[in-house]
Amino acid sequence: QVPLVESGGGSVQPGGSLRLSCATSGVAFTGNALSWYRQAPGKQREWVGSARPDGRHYAEFVKGRFSMSRDNAKSIVYLQMNNLESEDTARYYCNTIPWGPWGQGTQVTVSS
Repeated sequence: QVPLVESGGGSVQPGGSLRLSCATSGVAFTGNALSWYRQAPGKQREWVGSARPDGRHYAEFVKGRFSMSRDNAKSIVYLQMNNLESEDTARYYCNTIPWGPWGQGTQVTVSS
């Protein structure tokens, strides 16, 4: 299985927004189940949210600020991130459920 491809990261000020993309074309996975993760420098990778057949689920620290959506025509899953905080600075990754190979991720930096 080939890794998914993340994009859309960048640098924003606190309170800003970014939309990350996860390109899934050519990757077959069961039930279109997919998760977003992030890893900050010196920290372990942590789960951000998942889109599963039973709905979307988010980590407590992003509830109300982040949301996942899908464009089936483009085979892209998005992570809309609003009201970003400095603590959201990390490299963000998407992966299937269960995991496939990890991609390169996309860097998000929140700083004033």
